[in-house]
Amino acid sequence: MQRAETLEKLRREDAERMCLGNAVSILHWDMETYMPPAGVEERSEQLALLESIAHERLVAPETGRLLAELGSTTETPRGDESLPDQDRDLLRAVRRAYDKATKLPGEFVAEEARAQGLSQAAWAQARRANDFAAFLPHLETMIGIARKKAELWGFGPGSPRGGLYDGLIDSFEPGMSASEIAPLFAVLRERLSALLREVGRRGPPDVSFLQGDFPVDKQEAFCRKTLGYLGFDARRGRMDTSAHPFATSLGADDVRITTRYAADNLLSSVLAVVHEFGHARYEMGFPKELRGSSLASCASYAIHESQSRLWENVIGRSRPFWNGLFPSLRDAFPDRLRGATAESFYLAATEAKPSLIRVDADEVSYGLHIIMRFELEQALISGDLPPARLPDAWREKTSELLGIDVDPSGPRAHADGSLQDVHWSMGAFGYFPSYALGDLYGLHFFRKIRRDIPDLAALVESGNFAPLHDWLRDNVHAWGARLEPAALLEKVAGEKLGVEPFLEYIEGKYGAPGGNAF
Repeated sequence: MQRAETLEKLRREDAERMCLGNAVSILHWDMETYMPPAGVEERSEQLALLESIAHERLVAPETGRLLAELGSTTETPRGDESLPDQDRDLLRAVRRAYDKATKLPGEFVAEEARAQGLSQAAWAQARRANDFAAFLPHLETMIGIARKKAELWGFGPGSPRGGLYDGLIDSFEPGMSASEIAPLFAVLRERLSALLREVGRRGPPDVSFLQGDFPVDKQEAFCRKTLGYLGFDARRGRMDTSAHPFATSLGADDVRITTRYAADNLLSSVLAVVHEFGHARYEMGFPKELRGSSLASCASYAIHESQSRLWENVIGRSRPFWNGLFPSLRDAFPDRLRGATAESFYLAATEAKPSLIRVDADEVSYGLHIIMRFELEQALISGDLPPARLPDAWREKTSELLGIDVDPSGPRAHADGSLQDVHWSMGAFGYFPSYALGDLYGLHFFRKIRRDIPDLAALVESGNFAPLHDWLRDNVHAWGARLEPAALLEKVAGEKLGVEPFLEYIEGKYGAPGGNAF
């Protein structure tokens, strides 16, 4: 077969697998939004079947043969040096997926998909009922599957590739390990804890105007208006509600986001929407030449989180942003916000204090939430922490890192504790570090953005986000999965990943009264 024909066949095979993956995403999205509760068992079987089909297509001998003909091996994944760069990047992406998939038996893949569907449904019900015991068997199952998967990939005690947890991290952050993350997090733990204590000594801002009822229907209307204000293309996406906010791509022109509403927590829904908007813009920003291929994906999940965290915090918790958007918010809730101003709302949006809920956490304490989960899931995967002891360990870490003592018999002790996040019900062990790493990547990017767009503050205040969208699209989104995270950061900012850009930002913003991101 001629090389051009081989490449074309590989591209077709890759595109068909992407289509199958999008079909799986549709079923997951529906399960989280509109599926009747009784449909969970049948949906789990549907997911298991589709995942098995996609797996079989990927590990077929034909895939290996095509890769080999193009010179792609495990040691030289980008293949023949004479090929165009984009084709070589595709070979690297397919080779990585192929190497990982061929180590997983088909029946194991089906078992994981089936267990995941049942586990997510059990988690949602257990969270509503504040019933950790009901979820425990599913948690044990998902931990067992995660361990087995890492073993099959060649990780574990004595492996030169690293421990089991390193294998799980590698799924989300290619080539990164717990030993690389731990020193970064050690610095964050020390500096963020000190900053949180310093902010606490100053006393809280007046947030009394946020206390009371903000009708959910009006919140939803405002969130939809905010999406349009930010630049969300409603022809290519939609917003719904779910137990846990998320974003998912069902295709190049079908990107879905969700949020959740609480009548007594206006900030939660608004900032969640801004966060998920950042994810959606990344998915919508992949260029046409990458569409339908494995390259129309994120460089890593931390890079994905860099986009959402940048929008939520650096932009969404800034003075310029609320100077521009607050009049619309006050129009949406004229009675509740009659005495508030853009400045008082900005101060409320940037209030830093320890809280139980990660997704509602301020910028200062958020990293401590991630460090807590990083430490807990390492212990769960290693076996040092029996799953049944997770609620106790969670409370101990909450006290140690956030200074909050939780009553174990409280009516939401589990729902607001070890059941608050969906990730472990999905088997996504190793994902949590991506959030804090995303903050680090995002502030490397933002430092470059400020140099390239010196009038950014005025643009944000005027509601003109086009220059920022253009910069992110041209510098980050356009690469999709062509570059791995370190290479992308080097290309965009000329830097290696570190904590200083983030700490410079966060300490400058919160270290003294009146600080700001710009």
